[in-house]
Amino acid sequence: MFPASIRSLMNPPPGLDIDFTSPPGAPALVPFNGISWQIFANPLTVFIGGVAAVLLELAEPSVRSGVWEHSNFRKDPVLRMRRTGFAALVTVYAPREKAEKMIACVVRMHDRVTGATPDGLPYRANDPRLLTWVHATALFGFVEAFSQYGSPLTLNLKSKAFLEGQEAARLYGADTPPTTWQEWQQLLRSTAPHLEDSLIMAEFLDLVESAPILPAWLRPIQRLLVRAAVEMTPPPVRSFPSLRRRGLRRGEATIVRAMGRSATIIPIPNLPPAQAAQRFAALALASR
Repeated sequence: MFPASIRSLMNPPPGLDIDFTSPPGAPALVPFNGISWQIFANPLTVFIGGVAAVLLELAEPSVRSGVWEHSNFRKDPVLRMRRTGFAALVTVYAPREKAEKMIACVVRMHDRVTGATPDGLPYRANDPRLLTWVHATALFGFVEAFSQYGSPLTLNLKSKAFLEGQEAARLYGADTPPTTWQEWQQLLRSTAPHLEDSLIMAEFLDLVESAPILPAWLRPIQRLLVRAAVEMTPPPVRSFPSLRRRGLRRGEATIVRAMGRSATIIPIPNLPPAQAAQRFAALALASR
């Protein structure tokens, strides 16, 4: 029952209703049935990983200013998260042509996003350095959440996920996206001295804990998933004062893993992963 209750996290937000079922056999930006197809099919770990990724992104001063000053996150966090999460699903499951069209639209919107941090550092959303950080942190979040709470991944499989994400990263404008798990860790180490805590990180956590993302009766589970995201956030961000005592409590990791594994085992029909599989099943039937 629980996996079905979080299906809304994968439903298309307004303006992003994409048909994943056609044309038959049309390739996506990542290989059919690659490790990315498994990772992004789990709505629970996608949610956890998305929250962890945003925490890492908000720790980077230029990214934080761009997100907080030029998006509707504070006004409508549910819509913002649905749009961001669904865009990730499009890059994995949609036919290549449709994914490329969506990404081009996002790049054009980002062209208008410029400004300066409170310290006076100028930024622009389409800066390749910032795009590399955003892409890498997002992929880290989805991969690590799936590995910790869905199904354990080897280092080779984690690296394969980063490799599969290369084409989408380049289309978004990232110039040096990590191609392996080791390269991600190297990027994290080199960026760590520039990461910083802020009141915005605590405000973000408060928003995603209280926003009507899940039904009211599942709101305690929603807060549990947010704590799971904090728990898996790597240092130095995990040790920031705004994140202290906001991770998992004793015994909660076992509960999250049980839910995550059930979401991996129990398929949810009519969502992008299942629709994309139909695209290739239709081709197989036609060839018989």
